[in-house]
Order: sequence, then C-alpha cells, then structure tokens
Amino acid sequence: MKGATYNQLTMFHAIVREGSISGAARHLEVAPPSVSQALKTLETQLGLPLFTRTTRRVELTEAGQLLFDKTVDAISDLTSAVESVADLSRTPSGRVSITVPRFVYQYLISPIYAEFCTLYPEIQLEISISDGTVDILRDGLDLGIRFGDKVEEGMIAKRLTPELKEALFASPAYIEKFGNPTEISQLSQHKLIQYRFVTSNQIAQLPMVDNGHIVNTDIPTAMVVNDTDIMIDAAKKGLGIGRLVTPMVQAELDSGKLVPILEKHWHSVAGLYLYFHKNSQKARRVRVLIDFLYEKVLEQR
Repeated sequence: MKGATYNQLTMFHAIVREGSISGAARHLEVAPPSVSQALKTLETQLGLPLFTRTTRRVELTEAGQLLFDKTVDAISDLTSAVESVADLSRTPSGRVSITVPRFVYQYLISPIYAEFCTLYPEIQLEISISDGTVDILRDGLDLGIRFGDKVEEGMIAKRLTPELKEALFASPAYIEKFGNPTEISQLSQHKLIQYRFVTSNQIAQLPMVDNGHIVNTDIPTAMVVNDTDIMIDAAKKGLGIGRLVTPMVQAELDSGKLVPILEKHWHSVAGLYLYFHKNSQKARRVRVLIDFLYEKVLEQR
C-alpha cells in the first residue's frame, strides 16, 4: 500500500461515490482512461480487486470497502489541507454541494439561494434534494440540513430552527363528510395518509401528546406515500387525514385549504440543523455558504 498515491486514492473515492469510472472522470474533470489507469495501478499495488464490474456500475469488493472505510477520513483531511492553503490567494470559488429534504428546499433554501449565487459568482452551488438519509462524507457532499435526530454521529451541527410541531390536517370537504375529531380516541373512525420513510422503508409512527404523555396513535390507513408533496395533495383531495411538520403546510392552513385537527395534541419534533464534516468548513467556498445559510435562516425566523 505504501506505493499508493493521493491521486490514485482520490480517483478511487470518486469511483465509489459516482458509481462508475466514467462518472468519476466527469466529476474530476479528467479523461476516463486516466481514472481507469489509476484504479488498475492501485489494484496492482494491493494485489486485490477493489471493484466487481457490471455493464453499468461498479460495486466494491470486501477489500474495496475496507480501503474506502480506512481512507475516507484521511482523504478528507488531505483535500481540506490542500484547499485551505490554496484559498489564501483567491476569492471563494469551486463547487459546493448541499443535500436537503424537499420541504427544507421549499421552506428555507428556495427564497435565498439565488442571492448566494449572485454574491459568489465563482462558486458552483449544487443542491441535492433527498428525503432519505444521506451520508454526506461517503457521497462526497459538503453540507446537509436534516432534523436534529437524523444527523449522523461525528458531524458538526448548527441549529437552524427550534423544535417543530407535527400537524394533523384534512381538507374542508373531508371535515364536512367525516367530521372533525375532538379527541384522540375518535381518530379510529378516520383514515390516515401514511408516510413511508425512503431509507428505512418503515411506516412512520404517529406520536401525539395526551395529558402530558407521548402516545403512539393507530389510525386506519387511507393510502401510503413517501413524498411530502403527495401527502399534501392527497389531503387536499379529501382522501384522508395528513400529517407533516407545520412549515410544510403552514400556507395551506393559513389559507383554509387545509384544516388543523387536534392541534392541542400535536407532538414536537427535533428542529432542523445544518451539519458538515469537521474538515468541510476549512474550505472558503464551504465556509461562506455555512455563514450565509446560518445568517439568512436566522433572519427568516
């Protein structure tokens, strides 16, 4: 392994994250043969294959997974060190990437990202929307925004919002047809639009506050979705009771398009946090985005 170079390992990590040699080449802005040769040299030095190859993707072997796990922090440290030195002589520039759930984009990012791009024209902002759990270090991303209880261990996290309420709601037409429950027990006579987590594939529980205690409530299922926009649309169409954190549906609640249900029993969930690896903030292109987001989100509150 002592013959392996930083360049070879960087290309190896790019292949892992992009899922193919051609994808790694595009990401690194080099020719595919250069990536292929670097991988071949690295595998020769190790005496083991690092990937199994299919027609469309490459998958890590056991040796490849071990090499990735053992070097991911070191490559991050070296990349950060090189970039932080180069930053001393230039304005913030380069690619900076952030992953957010769809509603966070709509709620926090959409109103402000254009201003950031205007302030820093030499930075290429990449916004990745995913409602699933994202390992930003493994996926080569700089930043993420998630609920506090979803932030992976070892990350630096900055709180953006206080705790949020998880709202229950339905359309006026649904209320007119089936009534508006006034007690938790009456929910058994209604149907819930269930949410399935993208990453775990599990159905979300429905905790509610009852006499100061948190209780998980069972409601018959109307349908199951894994997208917050579909949740809102289905509720507007009167298919059942929806459930989302309040920022996702506040506009509909304010306009009367959706009606709050059992508001005094709504459960609080962890606030939203901006999180990143310890090395990420050392790069100016990332640091200016961290500072910008933190300042702008606090202004919105």
